[in-house]
Amino acid sequence: MKKLIARLADTPQDYEKLGLIPDVIQQKEDGLHTNGKFGEYEWWYFDAKLEGGYSLVIIFYSQPVTAATFGFAPCVSLSLTGGGYELMEEVSASIKNSSFSKEGCNVTIGKNTIQGDLKNYTIHFENEKVQCDVTLNGLAESYRHKTGRIVFGEKKYFAWLPAVPEGSVKADITIDGKKLSLTGSGYHDHNWGNTGMFWLMHHWYWGRAKIGDYQVISSYITAKEKYGYEHFPIFVIYQNGVKLGCEIDAITYRQTDAEFDPITQKHYHKTLIYDYNDGTHRFRVTYKAKDIIETFVVDQGYGSARAKASKALIWFVKKMKLAPSYIRMVGDVTLERFEGDTVVESLTENGIWEQMYFGLDQDV
Repeated sequence: MKKLIARLADTPQDYEKLGLIPDVIQQKEDGLHTNGKFGEYEWWYFDAKLEGGYSLVIIFYSQPVTAATFGFAPCVSLSLTGGGYELMEEVSASIKNSSFSKEGCNVTIGKNTIQGDLKNYTIHFENEKVQCDVTLNGLAESYRHKTGRIVFGEKKYFAWLPAVPEGSVKADITIDGKKLSLTGSGYHDHNWGNTGMFWLMHHWYWGRAKIGDYQVISSYITAKEKYGYEHFPIFVIYQNGVKLGCEIDAITYRQTDAEFDPITQKHYHKTLIYDYNDGTHRFRVTYKAKDIIETFVVDQGYGSARAKASKALIWFVKKMKLAPSYIRMVGDVTLERFEGDTVVESLTENGIWEQMYFGLDQDV
């Protein structure tokens, strides 16, 4: 098999072509980038760790991740766990009742909205069971890893923008008439691309955690075999909203404690370790999974309505020997700060992270 190149888009020509400025994030970057062409996808993601042990995730999609059609098919998902709840709710709307702005984050899908300016955001979710209103106020500047794009071959790409790496959250949630008013720490990012991720990536891990005064965002992406199983470690750490480090060459990644998940039929690693050392700062961040709070299997229909893919798509992924699956985990995240080889600070908090696995179950 001919090996193709997968690379992080970080050359001056890449910045010029995309109209981007190094280390400067513009509001339009959190706006719509796709046009509904076949293979394109886009979503705006929000999660929050709330008081009382609640976890809230809301995602706005231009079309579901299981879609294999032309055009937009807007939908919104909400996941709430904690306090005895394990909710997964969804709303779909016609394109006539939806809108997307290219100038910034301003998305409407039926009665559901997400709006923001890279600093302050409002989110509204509504269906017959749940109504949720969220405010997210950024405490750390937006981050883009170089241009934010990984290029596969010449024209295929995957893009990622952590628009709010950390923010304070207030969430007013009504469930079957019962009202909750919660505060906590939140995060918002934005993903898009022009080719189905299962054609480009074998799997990834992504996570974020608020640990004391620190905020960590991490990802480890593995490309498919035809791209040489190229690895892309991404790590950025803030303290009190100030970025301390994000250098690519400073990251060492390890994964241990492999566990088999019977729903997705995939192995996942319960322990992920990011060791960051740029000569000025050294941190080690360790994720240790305790529970799985959501799974998604495209060919088995697990989870909510979004996971119930069409028969045509199920036939397609089986024929192409694909096996898309998703696991969202919660557990402990430990941050250790070093001076030389000595740990001088160690903190542990709850965190949320995920594994997205497109290929067959194998260790790469």
